[in-house]
Order: sequence, then C-alpha cells, then structure tokens
Amino acid sequence: MRHYKIAAIPADGIGPEVIGAGLQALEALGARMGFTLDVTQYDWGSDYYRKHGVMMPVDGLSQLKAHDAIYFGAVGDPTIPDHVTLWGLRLPICQGFDQYANVRPTRILPGVVSPLRDVEIGDLDWLIIRENSEGEYAGHGGRAHRGLPEEVATEVAIFTRVGVERIMRYAFDCARARPRKLLTVVTKSNAQKYGMVFWDEIAALVATDYPDVTWDKELVDAMTLRMVCKPRSLDTIVATNLHADILSDLAAALAGSLGVAPTGNVDPQRRFPSMFEPIHGSAFDITGKGIANPVASFWTAALMLEHLGEAAAAGVLMNAVEQVCAAGVMTPDIGGTARTEDVTRAVVAAIGGANLPV
Repeated sequence: MRHYKIAAIPADGIGPEVIGAGLQALEALGARMGFTLDVTQYDWGSDYYRKHGVMMPVDGLSQLKAHDAIYFGAVGDPTIPDHVTLWGLRLPICQGFDQYANVRPTRILPGVVSPLRDVEIGDLDWLIIRENSEGEYAGHGGRAHRGLPEEVATEVAIFTRVGVERIMRYAFDCARARPRKLLTVVTKSNAQKYGMVFWDEIAALVATDYPDVTWDKELVDAMTLRMVCKPRSLDTIVATNLHADILSDLAAALAGSLGVAPTGNVDPQRRFPSMFEPIHGSAFDITGKGIANPVASFWTAALMLEHLGEAAAAGVLMNAVEQVCAAGVMTPDIGGTARTEDVTRAVVAAIGGANLPV
C-alpha cells in the first residue's frame, strides 16, 4: 500500500475548519484508492505567536522537511499585523523550500454561478502560474530615519535571470500540457523599464523552445479587463508574484467565490516538500460559524494528490466535489444554505460511491 507523510498546518481563522474537512475527504479517498496518509498536525500560527512570540519554531523547516507534502490552512489574525503573520509562517516556508511555482487553477464548477453574464462551465478555465520566490515579494528593502520628516521606506522588486527563466519554462510546460497550448504573459513593461522589460525579454527567449505553444503578452491593467470581458481568450497565464496574487483573486471571484479557489506552492524539482493551501485566507468574519466553504480545501487536496502521483485519486475527489456542487449542496458564499459539515459529509459519501440527487 502506498504511504505518504503529510504535515498539516491548519493555522488561523477558518483554517482548522477547512483543513479538517479536507483530511476527512483524504481519509475516505485513501480507503477507496489504496493509499494511507501519516498526518502530523502542527499548531503553528497566531495562537502559537501569542504564546511564544514567533509564528513557528526556529527549527520549523527542519521538521517539515521530513514530509512528502504540506497541507496548509490560512494565516492572519485581526490582532496581529499581517506582515508579522505572513512573514512569520507562510513566506518562510515558500522561500525556505524554494517553492517557486505557485499554481492556481480556476474554472466554474457545476452548480456554481459566475457573476459574469453569459459565461458558463467551460468558458472560464484558466491555469494561473505565479512566480513565488522573488519579484515584488522578495523581502528586500528597509526603513531609515524613522520618525523624522525625511523617513524613507524602500521595497525592492528582485528579478533574477534564473528566477524568471525557470518560472517561464514551468509556465510554457504547463501550457504545452493543456489542450489549447495557449499562454499569456502578464507584464507592466511600459512603466517598469528594468525588471519588467527583463521579464518580457526572457519570456520571448524561452518561447523559442516551445514552437507548439501560442503565446501573447498583456499589460496587467489590460489583463483585468480581458479577464472580465474576454474570458474565453485565456487559458494558461504567467505573472509576477504581485500581479498574479491580485489577478488570481479576481479569477476566483469570476469563477464564483474565493471559497472554491485552490493553490499549490510547488518545488518542481522536488528537492523539498511542496505546500498546498486554499487561497481564501483566514476569513475571521465567518470563523466558528460553521459555514466556511471547504471546496477550496478539497480542490487543494486534489492538487496535492496529483503532485504525489495519485492522479486517479485526485480525479475521484474532483468528481465528488462537482457532483456535490451540482446537487446544490453548497455553502452561502456560492448561493447555498449548507454548512461546512454538510458539504464535507456529501463529498465523503460521493467518494464512497453514493449517488446524490441532482
């Protein structure tokens, strides 16, 4: 029997609720598909910070390195500055394990209604690739002359040839593997004449190795318009750390809700464990109410299974999610009345082969 070691970090807000739901689905999948998961739960996050003054222990990466993958909930707390929580937990894992490819699939699921007029299932089916190790979130900069009139703050975007080329090749590879073989490179080189021109030049250079992939270039501001007005014109998308962060939230909203959007923080070379998380954040406004949408955590679990080589199990999980959504078993954020536990119970039943009324 196949066996995988999973580090679960539920962390903050609705994280424990949706990761708990995801682990139930994974347990049911393992029983059906013939694999087992050895899950180690880590209590790191904002509560840990309040007790210890850090979001995770200093040897946190060493503890995580022994696992095959990381299943992450959400980070953020209304009583702790966001830069403390983010740079204390999630980003050190992403950067420490060189998870340079952030993968965000987006499509409209059965039963979910897009806010876009006349856009249906199949009309919006994107794969957003986000550079995840440098760019605008490289963490370079500083503050000087604090408290004085001449106080200055700098935030330096870093673009390296290695960093840009590897994310471009990853994006072209992903585009090549999809039926349309279409890639859009997002840029802002009209205004940022150094880093973004460099980004464009490397994209063009890498493209020569992929003659079977059709590609184009779009300014990030124009991209927002294209996503809304011409969603069928897009398929695979690659963008910088900041640009893709923003655009992928727009993509999730256009597909129905942040509550259905998954993410994989991937080290394509598999030197370190990759980390998989829903993108909705900690959502403290609904924490503890029992209405958090677990679909994003299920889809995220499917991405994790694909990465582990369990593509068939990932397919079973996504089929179950689609069956449940089509049957109208959905949380309020996507127009339903079901609770988190209702959706979880229905997905687990569908994994087991139960037929749901549509």
